[in-house]
Amino acid sequence: MAIMPTRDTGIGLRPGHYRELLQSLPKLGWLEVHSENYFGDGGAPLYYLEQARSHYPVSLHGVGLSLGSTDALNENYLKRLKQLVDRFDPLFVSDHLCWSSVNGIYMNDLLPLPYTEEALIQFSERVQQVQDYLGRELLIENPSSYLQYRHSTIDEHDFLAETVKRSGCGLLLDVNNVYVSSMNHGFDAQDYIDAMPADAVREFHLAGHTVRELPQGNVYIDTHDALVAAPVWSLFDYTLQRIGRRPTLIEWDSNLPGLEVLLDEAKRAQSCCEGKHADVA
Repeated sequence: MAIMPTRDTGIGLRPGHYRELLQSLPKLGWLEVHSENYFGDGGAPLYYLEQARSHYPVSLHGVGLSLGSTDALNENYLKRLKQLVDRFDPLFVSDHLCWSSVNGIYMNDLLPLPYTEEALIQFSERVQQVQDYLGRELLIENPSSYLQYRHSTIDEHDFLAETVKRSGCGLLLDVNNVYVSSMNHGFDAQDYIDAMPADAVREFHLAGHTVRELPQGNVYIDTHDALVAAPVWSLFDYTLQRIGRRPTLIEWDSNLPGLEVLLDEAKRAQSCCEGKHADVA
């Protein structure tokens, strides 16, 4: 049975922090890893994950299921994922509202879906198929996006809510992604949070982003390479008021800083979860 976290906040475990984390064993509620990095049959990644799992609950966060694709689900991927789930009994298993493959060719990106009834049927059915195969709930994360389809007929938050109803899945609410998308597309981030089915939200993500200044206007990019921005902390406070406390993760994937930086961000998130508003001055 999965170990339940003793604190709300955790960090994404990356290879650059394996040894320091295991030597210091900081006060963290849990760790999250990218599933695909542990699909091998052995080696250092699995060794270190085994060591980390003996001290902390672990969550598996995937980027390769390509749930929004019209390709058949990748049987080898599912087999590897189930082996990992059975071995580590994770706190959560999650992936994204996106697609990333066509005709068996995978792209190194999480591409947006058109939000239509046809896409909703396809996506919900595939989520259910994965859950049936794994024998457990799958969490779906809201994406960051940089374009929208003109023929979409469903708001993103309604698409997610309906996916929950049809498949019985849970949600991973990425607060930074909500903010990034709201700035790119001009919607109200708080309205998005209000529309989330709170009972289905199992986990929060927080991360840093980058603002690119272009002649046409600013573009906000979910880069996971910086501190959580002040407006995202404010939106996180609002999210906690509307939805309540959930296990919360600090994500950092590029330009990886020292472990202490992630731990400081996790402490700040923990303070928010305990009702102390983030200092956004």
